[in-house]
Amino acid sequence: MQMLTTRDDHRIAWFTALAITIHIAESALPSPLPGVKPGLANVITIVVLVKFGWKIAAWVNLLRVIAGSLLIGTFLSPTFIMSLSGALASTSCLILLAQLPGRGCSALGYSVAAAMMHMLVQFIVAYQLFIHHDGIFHLLPVLMTAAFIFGMISGMIAAMMLTQIKV
Repeated sequence: MQMLTTRDDHRIAWFTALAITIHIAESALPSPLPGVKPGLANVITIVVLVKFGWKIAAWVNLLRVIAGSLLIGTFLSPTFIMSLSGALASTSCLILLAQLPGRGCSALGYSVAAAMMHMLVQFIVAYQLFIHHDGIFHLLPVLMTAAFIFGMISGMIAAMMLTQIKV
């Protein structure tokens, strides 16, 4: 029996592979604070969202987290739970923003919103499941500032990529 695939299936596979590659490379980088990474794999999600829509972007984002965690060896670990919760939240945020009238947001707007939502939900999950201590709230401004800065950087990279991609 031959499986029939669509053009969207091929796009999802290709962009997911690219995002997983970036995700794995980024996991090897040292982190200034636990849980703080640039999130450069999200550049791919933003580019896919703008070019191909939220359905394909959602698949790319969620498959990246699952497959990336299997390849890195963190599947079902606390790291995976944190990553998946952030990805689900940021994907939901992107889906909602993509429904805005007109053309939605710019790549920069999508990226900053997704990064901020990703960090906020990860923080809440960390507090509820792993570090139930009020002292953690002192880190929230630092983490949200990092999310904003990395969201801006990723958004600018995505915007530059979108000017170069002809699809």
